[in-house]
Amino acid sequence: MINYILQVILFQVLFLAIYDFFLSKETFFTKNRWYLLSTPILSFLIPLIKIPTFRKAVPQEFFIQLPEIVLNPDKVIKESITTDNFTESINYINILFWIGVTLCTFLFLIKLVKIINFIKKYGVQKLSDFSLIMIPNETKAFSFFNYIFLGAAIKETNRDKIIKHEIVHSQQKHSLDLLLFEFLKIVMWFNPMIYVYQKRITLIHEYISDAEVSKSENKESYINNLLSNFFQVENIMFINQFYKPTFIKKRITMMTKKQSKKMNQLKYLVLIPVLASMLFYTSCSDESSTEIIENKLELQKMYFSFKDGEIKTSESKDKYSYFDIYVGVTVPSDFKKTNLESLSTEERTEFDTMFKGEKERGSDLSQDDHQLYQTKTGRKVLIHLYNPDDYKKGSTDSKTETEEVSFMVIDKVPTFPGCEEGDRKCFSLMVQKHFTKNFDSEMPKTLGLAPGRKRVFIAFKIDKEGDVVDVKVRAPHEEIKNEVLNVMNSLPKMTPGEHQGKNITVKYSIPFTIFIE
Repeated sequence: MINYILQVILFQVLFLAIYDFFLSKETFFTKNRWYLLSTPILSFLIPLIKIPTFRKAVPQEFFIQLPEIVLNPDKVIKESITTDNFTESINYINILFWIGVTLCTFLFLIKLVKIINFIKKYGVQKLSDFSLIMIPNETKAFSFFNYIFLGAAIKETNRDKIIKHEIVHSQQKHSLDLLLFEFLKIVMWFNPMIYVYQKRITLIHEYISDAEVSKSENKESYINNLLSNFFQVENIMFINQFYKPTFIKKRITMMTKKQSKKMNQLKYLVLIPVLASMLFYTSCSDESSTEIIENKLELQKMYFSFKDGEIKTSESKDKYSYFDIYVGVTVPSDFKKTNLESLSTEERTEFDTMFKGEKERGSDLSQDDHQLYQTKTGRKVLIHLYNPDDYKKGSTDSKTETEEVSFMVIDKVPTFPGCEEGDRKCFSLMVQKHFTKNFDSEMPKTLGLAPGRKRVFIAFKIDKEGDVVDVKVRAPHEEIKNEVLNVMNSLPKMTPGEHQGKNITVKYSIPFTIFIE
């Protein structure tokens, strides 16, 4: 999600830069209005678009799960379920976000109520094209949809020009534009670009109204009217105000400016390569690869289906697992097919250990006899399908043919210095030796951590040059995290991996367990 938000903000910065440098000084006011309305919405949509063609144009990054590193391998520790304390379970970022949303919503409602009170308190004069509300002893002038608010203290000679100006706002539904940005401010109150967008669209509204009124009025007289009068400004962002001191100079400059040449509309074409670049970036980026996900152990459930459509479920009383088990004739319709690459570090470790144990016990079942699915909640399920007719015949050696799940299609994995080319076992062993040699095993004992098993999650990449990059660590203590980062960043330069004759980046993850006595 953080990656998505950063992309939205980045794209809005680029769109606003294009507007300020290429379009803001042109007199294509209506086109600029639609530009400022569409581009912030596009910024929310583009990160969600993934074009497969763009993804294929970039060398693929491959993922390899390394065996677990255990700090005290001689200790035998029983499986235990640890629960985080209350303070560790609180997501402070989410709380801060919703506090901001609540506050912005409250401020918006206050402004809306203020306008409604003006209407109720001072009454409405229904006219042909609009509704007029006269505010006693005030010099305020603004509009909101078809309502025009006019201070009774404004001179009679100026009222006609002000009303004509506000009628344009009303007819062109400018209030809808401002409300859109008010809602965007509620959703992304922390995004400064939304506030910049709102200022730009407000100024465009004034340009449009000035251009319309100046067609029927003497332009010099209209400009003098802007310069010679000072009106109070109501501090409500989603109303159109006749007078705003910060806009006066810009409005006058634009009114005296010559009409832009039609040829200048070609400037909008700069959006084409910019949009293509954004789509290329979002299609090739992989948000999930930047996050290390820790899944929770749950009591394992067993699903049995002896007749098509009839499923029985039982839950283990003491066995915790990252996987549920399903044995049946067909796959339930609400189960979604997945693959090994979708497994987290802990899920993959349990998956490999599970079938390693089956093999050691002489079982005929293998990884290929199971299909990997997940439920609506994201819980992984290992499915073993069987043919009832085979069991009726008493056959004991028949197997259900299942789809083979490919773990990795990389041609040549990175090579650790001193290992034979592409030797995965040697690579894993050398990484573990490097870690054991360089990690300060005494340091965790001095941190005051509670006794028991502590999990550390490590992810890193070996890039096209063979360098270890993008090391990401999540640990139960900041000092452990820093120590792991130092150890991983001290890994030597590798021989990079290859695929289809080209050097590629390979992603790794390592489960790491520390035992605290």
